Amino acid sequence: MSFSETSALGALAGFTIFLGLPFGRLELLGNRARVCLAMFAVGVLAFLFVDVLEHAFAIVEHSVDRAKDGKQGLGHPIGLALMLGGGFAAGSAGLAALEKRIKPRGTIFPPAAGGSGEAVALPLGHAEQVAREADAARARALRTGMTIAAAIGLHNFAEGLAIGVSANAGEISLATVLIIGFALHNATEGFGIVGPLGPVKPSWRWLLCAGLVGGGPTFVGSLVGYRVTSTSLELGFYAVSAGAILYVIGEVWNAMRRYGHRELGLSILAVGFFVGLVTDLVVVYGGG
Repeated sequence: MSFSETSALGALAGFTIFLGLPFGRLELLGNRARVCLAMFAVGVLAFLFVDVLEHAFAIVEHSVDRAKDGKQGLGHPIGLALMLGGGFAAGSAGLAALEKRIKPRGTIFPPAAGGSGEAVALPLGHAEQVAREADAARARALRTGMTIAAAIGLHNFAEGLAIGVSANAGEISLATVLIIGFALHNATEGFGIVGPLGPVKPSWRWLLCAGLVGGGPTFVGSLVGYRVTSTSLELGFYAVSAGAILYVIGEVWNAMRRYGHRELGLSILAVGFFVGLVTDLVVVYGGG
């Protein structure tokens, strides 16, 4: 498979993430709908977390086996293990520290409307405060969505590396299956980005940016993987993305607790996890 063909198909695999992003523009009414979409996203992210760690552990375990067989020293697997732990800490605790410095205080979503449906006259000062809090909550929701896109992007960069390496090695059938599988998989990741936004309706410009951040790395990774083969680079991106995904799951989970519907949310979470698993089976079937 030529470099240009790999580039085109890598772009196709990455930018299918835009198929799920327009759902963020839908006007969702009611807390049940918000919980369902957000918890479906958490389910997809939970599968990504398991999938990322599985690939990361496989890299470290392979290095341990080589050291056990005397093909390399113990320093290499120890270094990879330290890279995995350090990258995970950078993606979780590091991201939490960074967001703490830049995010506004308050809830991830704007306060829910009053249940009575009656208009309530508010003092001017209080009304301005409520408006400021709503703006801050909207900004935080959009920032959280973009953080999810960045975490998914790190994961997709590692997937793109697999596409590029397979194509360069002449394993065209494997590369093709990987491209199809990752395309299906990335299509579900769009829900993972917009699901936690709740009632916040993002602009088309924001969705475009989120799609580039989340799906673009698949394309870039396929280009890098075609030219460069580095297990350390792949492991580093897996480690950081795993930590970032875990942090995002915790943020969305805490935000959803205020809406209730716990049993419904957990059921939809399981559905999201299953959808992520099914879309990944195509990749497993192809040997990716």
